[in-house]
Amino acid sequence: MEKVKTLKNTSKVTVRFCEVDSLGIVWHGHYLKYLEDGREAFGAQYGLGYIDVYNNGLVIPIVKLEVDFKRPLKYGDRVTIETTYHDCEAAKLIFSYILKDIEEQTVGTATTTQVFLEKGQLCLYIPEFINQWKIKNLRK
Repeated sequence: MEKVKTLKNTSKVTVRFCEVDSLGIVWHGHYLKYLEDGREAFGAQYGLGYIDVYNNGLVIPIVKLEVDFKRPLKYGDRVTIETTYHDCEAAKLIFSYILKDIEEQTVGTATTTQVFLEKGQLCLYIPEFINQWKIKNLRK
């Protein structure tokens, strides 16, 4: 059985009025919400939602975030979020993102790294729940 190294999800959001600034473009901090939207859609598709993780005694805070802004978004724009999970051997989750506008032009790229906490303590090992998730989702 071959091991898959990445899994992808594609989701869409529409820029809301409350996300634009006085210049009529999306304020940079709101892009983090789009990344969250992408992770939540990914989790729903692959059984790795925040509740799934929490119900297994874990939380997964973001410890690293990188965002590159390419083009502005405006009120009403439809944004496609491509969220990609990258498998690694460490006890962490790594996602990359490509955000595109309706014309398929890249408006931003990003990566996030999350770690596992169990009862407030950093997990130095991959939790069994995640090992089982990997077996289920990364094998073809």
